[in-house]
Amino acid sequence: MKLSKFDYRLHSSLIAQRPAPERSASRMMVVHKDSGEIEHRAFKDIIEYISSDDLVVFNNTRVFPARLFGTKEGGSAKIEVLLTKEIEGNLWEVMLKPARRMKIGDRISFNEQLQGTVEGKNKRGRRYIRFEPLGADLMDLVEEIGRTPLPPYIKREALPEDERRYQTIFARKSGSIAAPTAGLHFDEEIVKKIRKKCHDICEVTLSVGPGTFIPVNTANIEEFRMEQEAYEITRSSARKIEQAIVTEKPITAIGTTVVRVLESNYTCEASGRFPHGKRTTDLFIYPGFEFNVVSKMLTNFHLPKSSLLLLVSAFAGHELIIKAYKTAIKEKYRFYTYGDCMLII
Repeated sequence: MKLSKFDYRLHSSLIAQRPAPERSASRMMVVHKDSGEIEHRAFKDIIEYISSDDLVVFNNTRVFPARLFGTKEGGSAKIEVLLTKEIEGNLWEVMLKPARRMKIGDRISFNEQLQGTVEGKNKRGRRYIRFEPLGADLMDLVEEIGRTPLPPYIKREALPEDERRYQTIFARKSGSIAAPTAGLHFDEEIVKKIRKKCHDICEVTLSVGPGTFIPVNTANIEEFRMEQEAYEITRSSARKIEQAIVTEKPITAIGTTVVRVLESNYTCEASGRFPHGKRTTDLFIYPGFEFNVVSKMLTNFHLPKSSLLLLVSAFAGHELIIKAYKTAIKEKYRFYTYGDCMLII
C-alpha cells in the first residue's frame, strides 16, 4: 500500500499552538466506524459513549524534561540535545541540533555540574553522549535544567504552563519524550464521571520515544519498521484487561499508545492470556491489521503520512478516516498535540 494515500494538506492556522483554557474544553469528533456517521460534539460528552460494561485504559507515562541546551567546549556554538534513550548508566542516545557541528570526541557543557562527550553515532543519525554529572544524579540534574520537549510544529518556546499541561493527570512513571496526547483532555471531574458509570478503569505504561512520532519514510508502508519502545503492565491491570477480553466487554483505549500496548501484549503469547510485566514493542499497525483487544479509541488528529494516522486508518477504515480529516479541516478543528480529539466507536 502506498504511503501517498495517507497524505493531506493542513493550513498552519489549524495547528494548535497552545492548550485549550481547560483540559476538557476541546471539541470531539465522533466517528462511527460501522455506519460511517460523523458527529460533532464537545469532549465532555464522552461519557455518553462509554457503557457501564466498558473498561477504559489510560497510559500513565510521564514526560520528563528531555530537552537540554549547552555550549560546545572550545567554541561558542549553542547545541540542543534531546534525550531519546538511556543505553547504560550515563550513556544516552540523543538527537542533536545542529548535529553537523558535533563530532565524536567533542564535548558539551550544560552548566557547572553537567558536561558530556559525544562517543558515537548510529545508523539513524543519532549520537551517543556520555554524560558527566558532578556531585549529583544525572536525572536529578535533567529535571532541574531540562525543558519540556514540545513537538517541532509548536512554533514557540516551552512556557511554565507546559510543564503542567503537557502531562496527563495520570502521569506517574517518568520516561517519555512526548505526551500521550489523547489523555491530555481528561480532568478529574471527567474521570470521576467515568468511574461512576463503568466502575472501573485501568492504566498501562508506554514510554513514548521517537518511534511513536518519526515519519514513515518508505513509499510502500509494508517496508517501514517501527522502533522499539518499552511498556509495562501491572498484574492488576493485566487481570482486568484479560477478564474484559474473556467476557467480551468493550475496551476503550485512550490514545494510540494504549492501542499498541494492548494489541502487542495480546499477540505476544499464543495461549491468549494477557500477561503482566515489562516488555518492548515495535508493532506497526496499518490497514489490514486485525484488532483483538480494542473496541473503541480516543485519539487526537495526527500528522499526514505518520504511523499514527495509519493506525487510526486501520481501526476505522482508510476512506472513513480521510473523510473525517477532510471534515475536520472544513469545520476548523484544532490539530495535533494541543488540539481537539476524535472518538472512534
